[in-house]
Amino acid sequence: MDDAIAARRDRGVRPCTVVVCRGCCCGNPRKHPDTDHEGQLARLRVAAAESGGRFAVRTSACLGPCAQANLIVVQPSGEGRRRGGRVTWIGRALGDGSTGDILGWVAAGGPGVADPPAALEPYVVPSPGEAQAGTRVRGRRAPRP
Repeated sequence: MDDAIAARRDRGVRPCTVVVCRGCCCGNPRKHPDTDHEGQLARLRVAAAESGGRFAVRTSACLGPCAQANLIVVQPSGEGRRRGGRVTWIGRALGDGSTGDILGWVAAGGPGVADPPAALEPYVVPSPGEAQAGTRVRGRRAPRP
């Protein structure tokens, strides 16, 4: 674990976390041969390392909605949760643009702290639980003071 992230957690500050699916379909060059999957993950990890513990990146086995590969889940920080931020699922995050938009958002604080870039709106997908319940929470906007 990064020392800056460990120090923030020790102080009770949970960083925004970017979970990158690398299961059966996400990160699979056979499914998306024109995407630099390793480059995307490396870019996310470098940005997290340079963030001073403001956000973290981790990978996960299959998260479920394989039709949405590459799937990235953005979890709010402790502050974001206190402000009403919710976990945001982003599907079809295949290019440098969407990766950059995600990085900009989490660097600004992520769910509950900063509004997601408008460019990400078409990529926000329901979590498997939301999909099963027939609901869809769009935008995950930061609350207004």
